[in-house]
Parts: sequence; structure tokens; C-alpha cells
Amino acid sequence: MKMLVPPEMHATQSKMIYQMNKYCTDRVQTRKLQIHKTIIEVCRVVQDVLKEVEVQEPRFISSLNDYNGRYEGLEVVSPTEFEIIIYLNQMGVLNFVDDGTLPGCAVLKLSDGRKRSMSLWVEFITASGYLSARKIRSRFQTLVAQAVDKCAYRDCVKMIADTTEVKLRIRERLIVQITPAFKCAGLWPRSAAHWPLPQIPWPHPNIVAEVKTEGFDMLSKECVALQGKNSAMEGDAWVLSFTEAENRLLQGGFRKRCLSILKTLRDRHLDLPGNPVTTYVMKTLLLYECEKHPREMEWDESSIGDRINGIFLQLISCLQCRRCPHYFLPNMDLFKGKSPGALENASKQVWRLTRIMLTSSRCLEEL
Repeated sequence: MKMLVPPEMHATQSKMIYQMNKYCTDRVQTRKLQIHKTIIEVCRVVQDVLKEVEVQEPRFISSLNDYNGRYEGLEVVSPTEFEIIIYLNQMGVLNFVDDGTLPGCAVLKLSDGRKRSMSLWVEFITASGYLSARKIRSRFQTLVAQAVDKCAYRDCVKMIADTTEVKLRIRERLIVQITPAFKCAGLWPRSAAHWPLPQIPWPHPNIVAEVKTEGFDMLSKECVALQGKNSAMEGDAWVLSFTEAENRLLQGGFRKRCLSILKTLRDRHLDLPGNPVTTYVMKTLLLYECEKHPREMEWDESSIGDRINGIFLQLISCLQCRRCPHYFLPNMDLFKGKSPGALENASKQVWRLTRIMLTSSRCLEEL
């Protein structure tokens, strides 16, 4: 049986689809091409620096490889800011401990009875048997600083000094953070055990199984959730990251296209002081929107406009409540550390943008 849809609705829908496609061609593709060029430049420099690091310290082997123009472990934070994950070899003498005391973080502890000397990272293991994320990062930072002085690009690369993170500034305009990490495959953290929600039919059980087998990453970086906690564990803790899982969940339908449009709108209109609205916040809200609209037909081309409006309304609500829970770790707030003023200002900007999108059928021409 065919649904009877009034012709003017068809006309509005096809107008919206035309607008979306045009926006993707004009704005989204331009952004992607520009970023792709920048990525090639950034990776050329970072690969050179990491080659020097590896000569000094073979345990830090660069995992930044080019697979047909895609680099594993590279995240675009914004068009001028990138994060590169360097995967380290763990040698399985460490246990993953996630007891929930540190939101968004966990520790790696020597398994009982294992000799410290069996670990590849013996000198970074604390007296209590924890592999310290901060100690590994500090050693890596020293090596990168030395490598920057020696590498072929030393005239255009500087180490950013006022942080424990390993950050480089390239040609004055690009920033890249290099983060040591461990892959935890076949494991799923206790703090994310509630996922997927039993009452929601998305994602499909096969995809859930795939995501959980793929696992997650543990990153050595500063964790906003821990700042000011001063617990002894803080320096030892590793930040949990679910990038692979998130990307897997966004396959299918027009979800990826939806994310590209959100990132483009964010870069053009919501790159605000204090950076409250990151591309990661956009990705997180997109995942929540997938739960709200679990059927595949709700992610076809004609629905994207509605999904984007839904995400912007969610974003306004989060900014006004001053809380945006991480998708897999709801105890972790992505707005933590952002000033109330920055969130307030962002809320006004997002509302202005949403109003344009809800009221004008030609909004994307203006945006």
C-alpha cells in the first residue's frame, strides 16, 4: 500500500534534499579537501619527527601509516588542530582495572605474581605496580623535543612548552598533539557496561558484538575529569577512548554525511571562545540521535534535515543544563572545565543557528 503524501510535501522534501546536496558539494567537500591537504602536510612532519624518536628509543615505534590517503590513529579536532595516536606494544603482563573512581579513566596494573622485569615498560611501573601514563608521556615528550631539534623540518616545528601533553606547532598555524596509547581489544570497560540500553533497538546485536570485540584505546593524556582531584592515581591513569567504536556505529544510512554537515556548520559558526562546542560534542549528540531514531529509514536522505535540527535542539538543551554526557561513559561530562560564560554564549549562537534552520527552507544557502 502506498502512503498518500501531499504533493507540496514532496516538493519541500526534494527542495531540502537539493539544498543538502548542494551544501555538501559547496561547503562540506571544500572543507574536506582543505583538511586532507593539511593532513598530508602534518603527517609528513610528524613522521619525520617520529623516525628520529624511534632511533633514540625503539619502544616508541610510529604507527602513523598511510593507507590510501587515510592515516590510522589520526583525529581531526578542527581544521587547524589534530591528534595523532601512537600505539605502543604492551606485552601482556598488565591487567586493565576500571573501578569507576576516575570518570573516563582506568589504570594498567601488573598482574599478580608477574615480575616487573617482564614488562617492556619496566621503569614506568610505580611501586604499587601501576604503569604510569604520565611517566611514559614525560619520557616521550623529552624524546620528541630532541627529535624536533634534529628533524628535517626543524625550522617550521616548535614544541608547545606549557603542558605535559606532547604538542607541536607547525608553521605557526597548525597544532598537532601526539598521544601514546594502548589498544585494548576483546575487552569492554565496566564503566560502559550499561551499553547498549536494553529498551532501545539500536544498534543491531551483531554490530554491538563487533564493537565490543574491537574494544577501545587507553590514551596517555591530561584528563579534564581528574583536574584538581589530586589523587595518587591521577598521574597513573589512562584516558579511555572509543573512537573506533563510534566510527563503526555511524556506518550505514546517511549518518556519516550528517556528521560531515555538523562539523562544517560547527567550524563555520560555532568555533567560539573557550571552544565549548567541539566536533566531538557533535559526534556524541549524533550517537544519541541514533538511539532516538533507531530505524534505518529515519536515516535516509530525506530525513537528514530533521536529524540535524534534532541534534541542534539537543545541543541547546545540553548547553543550558551545562552538561553533555559522554556517549559510552555517561558519568563523564564533556563540558567539564568549560566556563559558564562560554556555554551561555554558545547556547545563544546555537539557538540563533537553529532558528534559521527551522524557519528558512533556504537556510543552507546562508550558512
